[in-house]
Amino acid sequence: MTPAGWAALFAGLLSATNLASQAIALWRLRRPMQRSALLDELPPVTIVRPVRGIEAFSRETAISGLELDYPRYSTIFCVADAHDPIIPLIEELIGIYGTEKVRLIVGDVAVSANPKLNNCVRGWEEATTDWVILADSNVLMPKDYIQRMLAAWQSDTGLVCSTPAGSRPQSFGAEVECAFLNAFQARWQYVSEALGLGFAQGKSMLWNKPFLDANGGIAALGQEIAEDAAATKLVRGAGRHVHLVGQPFEQPLGPRRLADAVQRQFRWARLRRVTFLPFFMLEILSTPFLAAVLAAFGASAVGKPFWAAPLSVLLLWYAGDIVLSAGVGWFLNWRAPIAMLARDIAFPGVWAYAFVGGEVSWRGNAMKIRTDGANELNDTTPTLSAANAKISD
Repeated sequence: MTPAGWAALFAGLLSATNLASQAIALWRLRRPMQRSALLDELPPVTIVRPVRGIEAFSRETAISGLELDYPRYSTIFCVADAHDPIIPLIEELIGIYGTEKVRLIVGDVAVSANPKLNNCVRGWEEATTDWVILADSNVLMPKDYIQRMLAAWQSDTGLVCSTPAGSRPQSFGAEVECAFLNAFQARWQYVSEALGLGFAQGKSMLWNKPFLDANGGIAALGQEIAEDAAATKLVRGAGRHVHLVGQPFEQPLGPRRLADAVQRQFRWARLRRVTFLPFFMLEILSTPFLAAVLAAFGASAVGKPFWAAPLSVLLLWYAGDIVLSAGVGWFLNWRAPIAMLARDIAFPGVWAYAFVGGEVSWRGNAMKIRTDGANELNDTTPTLSAANAKISD
């Protein structure tokens, strides 16, 4: 076979693999909610939510977690800084919903270089239930939020979590972020779980508190700079599996600059590169970049102009993304294909830079993410930097 023929063959294989992943994700996400023994039990649950600053949907997301259709649960909001502007809102909600349902804890505990994790420690320690959900402040919780978490808990489960589903973008940059979060990241996370390789996602994590406490407690999630990477390794090390909720929960985005969306992708890519290098190296195959290049080189072998073959790859790729998104109710508009193209133009650079770049921006603060585990936030102790870092990105 000629080099052009091999190129065309590999382009076809990459495109077929992508279509298969979209089909698997669509099947997995459209599956009816499963029953579980834990869901039938309806145990008491504590939700621990680290919060910092006022975000576009702070009131709505906070209230969503206080009006759930679940009989026995309470929420603990954790704030690192006593002067944080979010505190008046939380105090207002305590007055409305009562101290039995919602509490506020101020002050973090430095167990890692991860400010969000540090901000959760006291809430975790105060939780008296066997089941605890760690949930980011920008998760929009549906009425059956807890039921959907419990339903995913099976006999071999060590952790149930949810990747975010980007929604309500109010700028093109936010639409690009939706393209990253939904048809790309969420899709591959659900495919991985369907193949028995579930990875944790820190947006919403349901823990059995005795299990985690017996395996080092919440501080054990500080063994990696990303708590979800540490959670994945801890659960697998205990011989259990990470499972995902039937459908991911919304993260409303609002207005976001394109540069900020790409910067967040670089930070997450760098985290994946230092925590799961073998899997991260394969991520470049999950975008149409390589397939399109190979298709252009191999176009002559299939009797097409050099520009027609990569165009066919892109059309097939984005048609699958659109069908998947429409099939599960993810955000779509007429600019979605353009946002997907922008995502796929940016990703190869993000992926490549993750191998050489060590410093990322965490809400305006420089954070050094190193391969030897000696991560630093602003070259200071985690306690000092936690007051200045966003904890829900």
